[in-house]
Amino acid sequence: MRGRVIWSPKLPAPMRGGAFSAGVEAPAGRTVYVSGQVAMDAEGDVVGEGDAKAQTQKVLENVAVVLEEAGGSLDDIVKVTVFITDMAHYDEIHEVRRRFFGEPYPASSMVEVSALIDPRLLVEVEAVAVIP
Repeated sequence: MRGRVIWSPKLPAPMRGGAFSAGVEAPAGRTVYVSGQVAMDAEGDVVGEGDAKAQTQKVLENVAVVLEEAGGSLDDIVKVTVFITDMAHYDEIHEVRRRFFGEPYPASSMVEVSALIDPRLLVEVEAVAVIP
């Protein structure tokens, strides 16, 4: 249960078909803050080096693991913040996001950063979820 999507015709539609909502009113529940997750496996190895799609998939799988441990799922996310090293990956990232998030989409911010913790990483996602 993602909550009530907040939208207005006074706002622009998501750019380039982005998979996000302008705002989300969170339902009552436990709030879980997911630290920035990157495309690393349990052994600390980078997954999908040089491949924004593969990295986004691993990142969102890692976010899902955190939420499962908290008793929730990706459906409970109300807001994500996405950090990317090159805005040219925007479309690839949103293609993968659509496989993990259905409508209504969570609220989202995406920012380009000069680097992540490891130079092989292209994407990092932090999330806020409200678990009923």
